[in-house]
Amino acid sequence: MSACVPARADSARTKHVHPPHSPPPGGPRRFRVAGADVSASIAVFLIALPLSLGIALATGAPLQAGLVAAAVGGIVAGRIGGCPLQVSGPAAGLTVVTADLIQQYGWRTTCAITVFAGIAQLGLGCLRVARTALAVSPAIVHGMLAGIGVTIAVAQLHIVLGGTPQSSVPDNLVALPAQLANLHPADVAVSVLTLTLLLLWPRLPGRAGDILGKLPAALIAVGGATAVAALTGLRLPKVDLPSWSSHALASLPEGPVLGLVAAVLTTTLVCSVQSLLGAVAVDKLVAARPALTGRVKRSDLDRELLGQGAANIVSGSLGGLPIAGVAVRSSANVAAGAVSRNSTMLHGVLVVIAALLLVPALELIPLASLAALVMSVGLKMVSLNHIRTVTRHREVLVYAVTTCGVVFLGVLEGVVLGIAVAVGVALHRLTRTRITHDDVDGVHHVHVRGQLTFLAVPRLSRVLHQVPHGADAVVELDGSFMDHAAYETLQDWQKTHTAQGGSVDITGRRPGTRISEPAEVDGCRCRPWTPWRNHQCERPSKAPAPGTDRRAASGSPTRESPATTPGPNASGTSGESSAPGAYGTPGATGTTDQPRGHELARGISAFHRNTAPLMRRELARLAREGQQPSQLFLTCADSRVVTSMITSSGPGDLFVVRNVGNFVPLPGEESGDDSVAAAIEYAVDVLKVRSITVCGHSGCGAMQALLGADPAGARTPLQRWLRHGLPSLERVPADAAEDGRERPRLAGRAPADAAERLCLANVVQQLEHLRAHESVARALGAGDLELQGMYFHVGEAQSYLLSEDTEGGVFELVRETNLTA
Repeated sequence: MSACVPARADSARTKHVHPPHSPPPGGPRRFRVAGADVSASIAVFLIALPLSLGIALATGAPLQAGLVAAAVGGIVAGRIGGCPLQVSGPAAGLTVVTADLIQQYGWRTTCAITVFAGIAQLGLGCLRVARTALAVSPAIVHGMLAGIGVTIAVAQLHIVLGGTPQSSVPDNLVALPAQLANLHPADVAVSVLTLTLLLLWPRLPGRAGDILGKLPAALIAVGGATAVAALTGLRLPKVDLPSWSSHALASLPEGPVLGLVAAVLTTTLVCSVQSLLGAVAVDKLVAARPALTGRVKRSDLDRELLGQGAANIVSGSLGGLPIAGVAVRSSANVAAGAVSRNSTMLHGVLVVIAALLLVPALELIPLASLAALVMSVGLKMVSLNHIRTVTRHREVLVYAVTTCGVVFLGVLEGVVLGIAVAVGVALHRLTRTRITHDDVDGVHHVHVRGQLTFLAVPRLSRVLHQVPHGADAVVELDGSFMDHAAYETLQDWQKTHTAQGGSVDITGRRPGTRISEPAEVDGCRCRPWTPWRNHQCERPSKAPAPGTDRRAASGSPTRESPATTPGPNASGTSGESSAPGAYGTPGATGTTDQPRGHELARGISAFHRNTAPLMRRELARLAREGQQPSQLFLTCADSRVVTSMITSSGPGDLFVVRNVGNFVPLPGEESGDDSVAAAIEYAVDVLKVRSITVCGHSGCGAMQALLGADPAGARTPLQRWLRHGLPSLERVPADAAEDGRERPRLAGRAPADAAERLCLANVVQQLEHLRAHESVARALGAGDLELQGMYFHVGEAQSYLLSEDTEGGVFELVRETNLTA
């Protein structure tokens, strides 16, 4: 019997005891909370406590409802949700919706509506439609939030002045003059103190400001105003938290069915969109944060929708406000260094403790202070940055209509109006096409700006027929879409015009927009920065006769070469590489019908067709104004180092000097090189560059040659030139620790080989040579110039910048950052 088969039928139930010298098996996993999560939860709790009370006050709900929603949002949504670091709770964006529901249906029915909205969110989460919600135009979302912010601010202004807000913004505006004439000095004083602390606390100067600034401004503002009101004995309305035994819970909804359905849909929409957009924003904040002790997963938006739905069901059932992801608390959670969902859940536990044990302290808070806090939150929702963004993208009309609709009609009505306007604007842009005709030196240019659809065909046809017969014409398509009707119109006109002796060149913003079959020189449709030999635009060459060797048929040598060996881009013909060239395509070897120099003409033609239309205006400006580069970039002549690509720079940004080995010869040397010195002098003294960068790269042939160079045998120009690298070679002896000094190195790993070690040392050495040049030394002394070292790893497509703060110099990897507006 095999030893692997149990000897008895019940042996499967036999308990296996670990060997006497082995550790006992691990018990159940213990729940552990990281220290960063504890500190983050405290910071979020201190922000959430006053804001939850303030939002409950703004909606007209029982103040305890805000605490219930904060606790449930932290514990339930924090545990189930798909965004670990997003903090959920009563949100300012839901204030107007909730206030309208309470006024129309009462508090208990509003709780029931919250429950049904949570059920709807669960259904949406199960249908996995969370990503669809992100298709809503940002202008509509920002406009909705701005409208809600205006509504909140106008309503809370009455409480700040000591009065009672009305049910709508127009009514509040009408009642404002009478309220200003009947001020309550105590309420105004407490509100002004709250707003002053909110404004000044984050701006405390000096070391004390850095320490005290870690405390939330909202807590300090409300706490300070409460302390002053208590010490001075001011008589004004304060927080009133009734006994939990009398807390109102949800009941069956009462009211018209259609109205209740609309209320549920509105609550679902606002809660879901705000939470999903908040989750995306949290992902961006986490990605921009420095290295963490624990890895935070990206948000699962469908799970986040499920978590929000479950939280709204629980909150509504327990008599709490509707719940959504809150930007202020979430950003504070990320900034405080939270690493898991434990911080969000722990903050909810702290809210529960405060709601049960801190009731006497909470009842000392003046309502005017909470109103001032919420009013400031509402004003911040009208973001100038959002207004600038929508203006830049020509969405200001959508933003303004949505904002006004929310303010004067309601949230749902405002969002519907915004969607309608956004659709109208999109259709207008689709149908708005500008077609112009210019005669420049006998060449007729027809410029089409916008999308070319059947609606623009009559205008297009009219302009095209203004081109005289037999003339040279250029049609520039500056758009990304052309339908079949426009295509046929252009094609028919081109055939007719060409048959009458004219010439037509149709260019477009995107590759592939040409109408006719391209000529050999113009056939390249590949992206910019694609090497010639990797172009995917060749046509299949004529097949040779059976039994004939392809290389022999094409007249190329019969020996194997890298260009003729099959590769990953094989086009399907035996023995052929998919490297372009079968039809005169750049980079071809062995099977081309065109000379290799044809690559240059094709590349220039592709530039004229694809890039020149986009750059012509900018290049014309540079031609008028002259060059004003900000940097002198000194790098190797290696063909793999494309300076503008690896620095994302454009025309006019870099003054580039390239030579073998990126050497900077010392001034005054017998074998010095005046061309490099002249470029340095011109860049520093005439162009006034602010920075000089010396860039080395991996796999540098000059470094390889330098390692095997014979200083005494410098007979050829290349050997004489390599003598400028001998000081770099002396920095890297065979024994790197020979003199006990630290050598230039890469952060995070050791140099791959001696050539890479020499390349790093060479960058540092050439920076020293730069300082020996008179113009550079003078500019450095005046503080007008800085020097930078850079290393580009070709195979990894990664760049490293030299940090000279450490001994020997460390090249730090340049991290990806978010530079969007």
